[in-house]
Amino acid sequence: MGAIVENEAQASSQSSGIETLTDSYERLRHSADTAELHEFARRPLPPRDDASAFSRATALLEAVAGNAATSVEDRIFLASSMPFPNILVKLSEDPEPSVRREVARNTDSKNWLVGRLTKDPVQEVRTAALLNPQASWKMRLEGAQNPETSHEALTFLSSLGVNEEPTSPVVLATMVRRAVALNPSTPAEVMNTLKQDAQTDVRHAAELR
Repeated sequence: MGAIVENEAQASSQSSGIETLTDSYERLRHSADTAELHEFARRPLPPRDDASAFSRATALLEAVAGNAATSVEDRIFLASSMPFPNILVKLSEDPEPSVRREVARNTDSKNWLVGRLTKDPVQEVRTAALLNPQASWKMRLEGAQNPETSHEALTFLSSLGVNEEPTSPVVLATMVRRAVALNPSTPAEVMNTLKQDAQTDVRHAAELR
């Protein structure tokens, strides 16, 4: 019965000249029309209270986000501004690192998606993910322990519970700062600060280095 209703709906749409959501999605997913893709990427979303139109628009944005013909600038725009998991997941697999970096920076990205990007092959993407407040303490600790973590990320992690996120749980923030102190890639100026840390465990770890 459901298939009959769906077929009738599709037939009705075709007869009225209105493109079905599936047809629109597939057309945009494979379109080479950069002007149309740009227009869809930048088009304001319908009001949320218009549930049908809003759902259709976000579904079509996923198709635009996954199309390599969509300009890098438009993909970056979507990665940095969209709060919708279906779009961000699509863009987190983008071949262009600058697009993945914006997903990693986006505070609407889900915790698990940020975690995936902390393992990205490109350092700038990993750094953006570690600086995202959605990153878990486990992710932060792993980043603090990794010798391949950037100086920017190590500097940020070394300040957790002090200058950054001062209301963080003391035990967790201390563990991260101690791991930074033990990381052979931590820059000298950060080590000097950690030697003056309020927590004994952090100071001792810094002194061991």
